[in-house]
This record gives sequence, structure tokens and C-alpha cells, in this order.
Amino acid sequence: MITTLSIKNYALIEKLSIDFSKGFSIITGETGAGKSIILGALGLVLGKRADLSSLKNKEEKCIIEAHFEISKYNLKPFFDANDLDYEDDTIIRREILPSGKSRAFINDSPVNLQELQELSLYLIDIHSQQQTQELSDENVQFKIIDAIATNVEVIVSYQGLLKQYKAEKSKLNALVKKQAESYKEQEYNQFLLTELQEAKLKADEQETLESDFEKLNNVEIIKESLDKSIAITSADAVGVLSGLNDIKAALQKIVSFSPEYQSLQERVMSVLIEMDDITNELNDSSESLVSDPAQLELINQKLQLIYNLQKKHQVATVEELIAIMTQLDQSVVELGNLGEDIEKLTLSIENKAAELDVLAATIHSNREIAIPILSEKLISILATLGMPNVRFDIKVTPSANYFENGKDELQFLFAANKGTDFGLLKKVASGGEMSRIMLSVKAILAQYSKLPTLIFDEIDTGVSGEIAIRMGEIMKEMSKAMQIFAITHLPQIAAKGNAHFKVFKSTVGDDTQSELVLLSAEERIVEIAQMLSGAVVSDSALIHAKALLK
Repeated sequence: MITTLSIKNYALIEKLSIDFSKGFSIITGETGAGKSIILGALGLVLGKRADLSSLKNKEEKCIIEAHFEISKYNLKPFFDANDLDYEDDTIIRREILPSGKSRAFINDSPVNLQELQELSLYLIDIHSQQQTQELSDENVQFKIIDAIATNVEVIVSYQGLLKQYKAEKSKLNALVKKQAESYKEQEYNQFLLTELQEAKLKADEQETLESDFEKLNNVEIIKESLDKSIAITSADAVGVLSGLNDIKAALQKIVSFSPEYQSLQERVMSVLIEMDDITNELNDSSESLVSDPAQLELINQKLQLIYNLQKKHQVATVEELIAIMTQLDQSVVELGNLGEDIEKLTLSIENKAAELDVLAATIHSNREIAIPILSEKLISILATLGMPNVRFDIKVTPSANYFENGKDELQFLFAANKGTDFGLLKKVASGGEMSRIMLSVKAILAQYSKLPTLIFDEIDTGVSGEIAIRMGEIMKEMSKAMQIFAITHLPQIAAKGNAHFKVFKSTVGDDTQSELVLLSAEERIVEIAQMLSGAVVSDSALIHAKALLK
């Protein structure tokens, strides 16, 4: 429950700190006194977005801090999951800087708004007039039924499985689309792959083929050049070898005269050996060189095939062609694997659908059990609130669709009087009837919920007299199990509270401020008397106020 609320520099509040107790607390005040400001400040603590207009003094920061006693609400797992320090007396602080930026803290640890909003779901439910209208929303109606049906855990399991189911359905659709597109390309890809495979390409063969082609294509010129070179080296009288032998013989005569001549002769011998080896290779090359038009044509055809494939695939090497062939081969294999993946995914989706159906059936069955309980409790409470002939027609019908909370379609109809036809709440219920129905719903849910604090913001719209007294009694009964606040204009409800706070405006110089104070017993009598008779309090109003308080 909330134990303390401190507000500084927010809207019309300069500085405020107020303590709250358990049980049933009342907040009253004239219209425009600042009750909505208190709720707005509390909303910021609970994670609502802020803006610069919230600051009373635009040059100073706004600080709103709330203390919550949470020892009985099993919230330690939330703190552990979000890496926050757990304290039985947890402090939530919100700061709005003059720059417009805001910061949030839980037990002095900085947090983002999402974490703050998640924690607030476990702390306070602020029921406003807008929420009364939301009672006609199907999702809200389902939540009411599911709370009584204790479906929360089953629905969480269902939603987790539904998320996987939808993800797999999306993946399956993508695979089927990819398969359809792949089939269109498969025939052409298979043609390209076959063409490359039949080419029997080898790495580095292009250079070898081009070299062989040049040899065979120029065999006559090569033959002529080789023979001419052999003739020059091997001619009997004037050949290079003959000349080198003559030089060797001449130097042989003088080698003994000086090491210099010995060195020259050795160098000539080296050249002679090398020249002799060159001559032998020239002879071998000349003898092996044969004109082969057929082989030349084969080489030319293979080269043209390579050039054509390179042009088609826009590459420059055989290695790149081989890489493309590997890629095409892999794509054909992947298409086969794609079919297997689709089969596996389809089976998985069917299995998850079967599991979802089981969970949805459990959810439906629990709802069928809960609906009569809800109807009976609503009728019983509303009878005490001046609606003795109220009837509900609530039905859940299984459908083929997977919704976020099961597979049911809901019909939640209402009739306030005998002889009237059933209709949708938002169409047939008046404002006062909607307020009483919502209070009844909250009273029922309080039996199934562990929420620490519930704030009713003018839930008494459209009611008065004895009905208001009974509404106050219901809220007081609820406060035995949880902390209840009621912001009200009705003295019959205000008199039922354990504590009574008043919101009012004061003027200091040119400045208007909103303040919130806890009323003493005597001040409370006067406040309720004013609610009964207006600003001028009569003796009868005071007597009536005391009677209400008793």
C-alpha cells in the first residue's frame, strides 16, 4: 500500500508531503481544488509521461516521491528480474528537469518508464470515469471473467505458445514464397549448372590452353626460328659452338702464364657448357614441334567455350566460373532442403495448434464455470445498490480463430429492469448504472486480486441517497482486504472512510496553491456538513453529518 506521497513544484503544488494509512481513505474538495493534480502527480510516479507544463516554477525541477509498503505482495521476483534492490518500504521517485527531461528511480536505482509501469501494475489501480466506460470493452470484460476463472496462468502459457505459433506461421509463409520464386528460377539455374558442369573446367587451365594454342597456331614461324638458331650454334666452321671451342683452345696455350688467363678459360668453358645445353634443347623443341590442325581446333573450341561462359557470367577467370558452378549446385540442393524445411515447419505448426486448442479449451471451460459465479455475485451486489431486477446474459462461444486470450467470442449483455430486452452495456446502461456495475465488478475482483491499493475517482457519478450509502459500505468492506481511496462529492460515501483528506486552494500574494490535509474529527464533521448544505453550514447539516459519521 502507499504510505507517503511527497510533491514538490508540480502544477499548483509548491510543496506537499502527506502520510496515508491502510483501510478506507476519503478525498474531498470543491471542483477545481486540485484533486486531479494529486492523481496526476501519482500517475507520474506510476510511469505516465511528463512534460514541461507540469512544473510550477519553470526554473526548478519537479520531484514526486511515493513510499509503498510491499512486504505482503511477493514482489521480490520482479526486483530480482530487473536487477533492482528490494526493500519492504520501496521508494519510487520521479524528477522532471527544467529542460523537459525526466528521470525515474526505484529505491534510488535509475529505471526506465517501462519498468516503472510494470511495477505500478502490482501497486495501484486508479479507477476513473473513463475506466467505467471501458467496462463495455470486450477485452475488459474478458479480463473480469478470466480473473474469476483463475485463467491468468493458463492465458500466459497460451500467449507464449501463440507467439511461437505466429512466428512459425510467418516463417512458413516466407519459405513457401521463397520456394515458389525458386521454382521459377530452378529450370534456368539447372541449365546454367549443366552447361558449366559439361565444360569440365579446371583451375589454371585457361593459361595452359592459351599457351598451347599460340604454339600450334604459329608452328611454322616457331619451327623456322628454332632451326635458324640451331644452325647458328652448330655450323661446322662458323657456328657459335665452333667459335667457342676455338677460343677455348687458344686460351689453353696461355693458362699457365697467369691466373688471369686461367679464369678466362674457365668462364669460356662455362659458356660452352651452357651453349651446348641450349643447343640440345633447341634440337629437342624443334623435333617435338609438329603441326596438328585437329588438336589446334580442339583447343580453340575449348577456349571459345571458356570465353563465352566468362562473358555470360560477367567474370574474367575460370576460377570464378567454378565458384559460380558451386553456388548454382548449392542453390539446387537448397531448393530440395527448402521442401524438407517446409514439411518440418508445417508439422511443428500443426503440433502447436493442437497444444493451443487444448489450452483454449481449458480457458473456455474455466470461463463457463466462472460466468454463473460472476452473474450471481453481480446480481446480488447490484440488488443492494438499487437494481433488484438486473439481469446478465454472458456467453462465450468457441471459434476457429486464435485470439490473444483464447479462441472464444464473447457476448456480454445486460438488462436493468424486468420486461426490457438485453443489450450492450454501453448502449442500454445509464451513467449511474455503469458506476454501480463497475463498483460491483471491483468488489468482486478484490476477492480474487492481490492488488494493494485501489483508488476510485468519482465512481459515485449518477447516484445519491441510500444507494450512495450502500456504495460507501461496499468500499469500506473492500478496505478490510486492501487499501481503498475514494475521491467523492457525496457525503454518504465520505462518512464511511477511516481517514478523510481535503484538497483546497489557498492564495498567498499573487500565487495560487493547492494543498492536501488530513482532517481532524471536528474538521471532518464540518466538511461533511458543507457537502450536505453548501458553504453556509446549518445546525441541521451538522447534526446530519454527525449521524452519517456514526
